[in-house]
Amino acid sequence: MLFDNDCSVLPPLPAPEYADIRVLLASASPRRRQLLGMIVPHFETVRLTDVKEEYPASLPPEEVPAFLSRLKADAYVDRMRDNDLMITADTIVIAGGRILGKPSGRDEAIEMLRLLSDSPHTVVTGVTLSSLSGKRSDTFSVSTDVHFARLPQERIENYVDRYRPFDKAGAYGVQEWIGAMGISRIEGSFYNVMGLPLHVLYDHLASFFQK
Repeated sequence: MLFDNDCSVLPPLPAPEYADIRVLLASASPRRRQLLGMIVPHFETVRLTDVKEEYPASLPPEEVPAFLSRLKADAYVDRMRDNDLMITADTIVIAGGRILGKPSGRDEAIEMLRLLSDSPHTVVTGVTLSSLSGKRSDTFSVSTDVHFARLPQERIENYVDRYRPFDKAGAYGVQEWIGAMGISRIEGSFYNVMGLPLHVLYDHLASFFQK
């Protein structure tokens, strides 16, 4: 089984006051909700609205996800309570120096997958933890290198038509059929490619609660 949401097998996050903290995941992504549930027993999901995911053109591609995760955090801070800990995140794909976000439709999704076929790319996820208590904020990013084998055109079109990956950066889900069939090598965190680098996030949460 790919996912195990039984958080009882995990060591408890170290701060005794954790029970008094309301953990918020500000994301519409069902994958991030599922992933966070693997390391945090109880949290709430909130939706961010009216966030223009824009960034300076001069910003290096690998710094964009961290910038956008902070942008999302800033958009919600006025609605946070004193005991809230909010998690925001953003994931991009970088291929040949080009940033691939979410495709606008079928044609762009096919174009993205053709670009990724038979070549390496990098997936970067930026995460921001925010708390009004002490006005604390912690932002980090994690990179994973992914290598696709050659993807025949008919397989690309079949995947796009069946899975409609229009809500995914780079137009693919690593946990879906195209990942099992097409990815030849991953260097780094598998879960980072899905949208949350769990191994790093868990340590940052533990450190956050201890401060």
